[in-house]
Amino acid sequence: MSTPNCLIIMSDEHQATINGYSGHPVVQTPNLDALAASGMQFSNAYTPSPICIPARAAFATGDYVHNIHHWDNAMPYAGEIRGWGHCLQDAAIPVESIGKLHYRKDEDPAGFDVEHIPMNAHDGVGMVWGSIRNPPQLKENHARMLGDYIGPGTSKYTEYDEAITLRTIDWFEERRKSGDHRPWCLYVGLVAPHFPLIAPQGFFDLYPLDTLPPAKLHPRDGYISHPWAQAQADFMDCENQFVNEEERLRAFAAYFGLVSFLDHNVGQILAGLQNSGFADNTRVFYTSDHGDNLGARGMWGKSNMYEESVAIPLVASGPGINTGVCKTPVSLIDFAPTILENFGVIDTDIAVRPGVSMLHTMSQPYDETKVTFSEYHAVGSATGAYMIRKGRWKYNYYIGHQPELFDLQSDPEEMTNLANDPSFARILLDLHQELTAICNPQAADAHAHADQEAMIERYGGKEAAAKLGAPGATPAPEGKQ
Repeated sequence: MSTPNCLIIMSDEHQATINGYSGHPVVQTPNLDALAASGMQFSNAYTPSPICIPARAAFATGDYVHNIHHWDNAMPYAGEIRGWGHCLQDAAIPVESIGKLHYRKDEDPAGFDVEHIPMNAHDGVGMVWGSIRNPPQLKENHARMLGDYIGPGTSKYTEYDEAITLRTIDWFEERRKSGDHRPWCLYVGLVAPHFPLIAPQGFFDLYPLDTLPPAKLHPRDGYISHPWAQAQADFMDCENQFVNEEERLRAFAAYFGLVSFLDHNVGQILAGLQNSGFADNTRVFYTSDHGDNLGARGMWGKSNMYEESVAIPLVASGPGINTGVCKTPVSLIDFAPTILENFGVIDTDIAVRPGVSMLHTMSQPYDETKVTFSEYHAVGSATGAYMIRKGRWKYNYYIGHQPELFDLQSDPEEMTNLANDPSFARILLDLHQELTAICNPQAADAHAHADQEAMIERYGGKEAAAKLGAPGATPAPEGKQ
């Protein structure tokens, strides 16, 4: 087999189970369903950190957040740590990006030959106010995180995604006509279904308000949140900011509509790949940087270790990729060795990092011993949080709070915390040992706080830092819609 091209499509804030192929009872995603049916579904895929910039820095480098020190949305990747893109550049493999990166600045050497209509950190600094964690502090004059308006319509984000989709289709044609027959790698970053929760009318209308499933595990139905998660919910206070119950329902319809809008754009991109003649020799990966709570436990956005936030959709299709479901846990950090293996590139820096090629993982039987890890040190958290997934078990460890242990096989909704049950003491100890083999959680927490406090001082202290950065959603690049 000749070396296949590699197309990576990454959305933003797409909950892992909100796809038709995942069995969601309402949402319509025919293009993602077809992609999943033609290849491998990774049913246990995770983000290395459930917030944009740290997740994307880990994706770029194939390394954990506590190793690369991109702790939060004010510490964007600038190419200073060698990533998979630099490896492809060194091997003279064309590598370009279109759309959202959420790195630092357009001009940084982040591992792409060309960045087409990129979206990077706001003013090159990101959400500096979110680095204030002792105690957490909202940005001065903070607006509602989900947006002032929720419902049908268009936004700068939907306009931007349309521009990204059209630019990608044009890119395929330009590549076809270029006369350059080298295998290529293209990263496409779409924004939907990230808030603001405004979905184009036709997609919003797919989800009548009286047909929507209820939010899961809602506190008003008696659910009692873990103290760390409750502090997060109290900080953003999204549930109490809905004008009325109808607006709350519109938020669900808009999110589902944005997922279908995303699916439509993915479909157009894949049609462009087919029409340009590249489809038969291109491996396509679809994923997202993290999930969205979508009202579960009374929370919206991401920023915690529950499945709605930390699990991500991930499918792969193309030459050499079998059809089926891979249950072995994988992570965004696994993209770095996967991409390098696709192109036959060997790099000593990437080789010693913790990622494992998904091309290898999907070819092996289910491995219940493989560990996947995530961590959070960002906005709204006074202390760090960590997750270990191993086999059927999920372990959430919080600095300063009691841990959580869930059996995802019998309890996929994470309703019953087994951490205090003596009969699970051995499992709890094993998972904590897996955590400490990856990092010292107390030391990483202290390092994150020290780096954040030093940055805040460089900006002139908390009062100045509280004014810096986008309030919640990074603005789409002006003039590029």
